[in-house]
Amino acid sequence: MKGIQEERAIRLGEYMIEHQSTVRDTANVFGISKSTVHKDLTSVLPKLNAGLYKEVRALLNVNKEERHLRGGEATKHKYEVLKALRVRNVEIRN
Repeated sequence: MKGIQEERAIRLGEYMIEHQSTVRDTANVFGISKSTVHKDLTSVLPKLNAGLYKEVRALLNVNKEERHLRGGEATKHKYEVLKALRVRNVEIRN
């Protein structure tokens, strides 16, 4: 999504609040980089809509506090999948 930076910042902020999403998820939906999303939300949005910025800032803080938990879950899932693949591979060989 290319376009006017101010319009994009508002749309990004509204999307994040509506879907309670992360910067990474929002970037994927809009087809732009995480850096662009973060910059628009933290640099441009406060100048345009202070109320929306406060909501977004609160969500960014929550996401930051929870990121280590998400990372741990992702790692756990990764190794569960690898273990399941190894078990299937052994069963197929026997």
